[in-house]
Amino acid sequence: MKLIVIACLVVLAAARPDKDAETTLDERDDSGDGNFNYKFETSNGIYEERSGVPGAEGQSNIEGVYRFTLSDGTVGEVRFIADETGYHPVSNLNPTPHPLPEHAIQQIAFAEEQRAKGVVFEK
Repeated sequence: MKLIVIACLVVLAAARPDKDAETTLDERDDSGDGNFNYKFETSNGIYEERSGVPGAEGQSNIEGVYRFTLSDGTVGEVRFIADETGYHPVSNLNPTPHPLPEHAIQQIAFAEEQRAKGVVFEK
């Protein structure tokens, strides 16, 4: 859930109002049975494309991508799948944890070695 909120905030921050922005592409196709496709693009660099099919549990399974220009002029892009298992974004914009320090990696390796030898510590 946090990831969805963060992704939405990034999109909102990047898609600042542009009074002169115009829609340059708007294609929509909805067959009415749960299958759909659409894509749109604006003159200020916002682009979105989605396609959906009916899901096994009554939901729509959606696959798509959206792009927008960041404040530094680079383009941010998020590819995603949303289905019965949830929303799964893939992007270099997604937050990532800090790398573990070397001593923590060594402690994890040592614990795995002990576990493999059958060492068990009582609580």
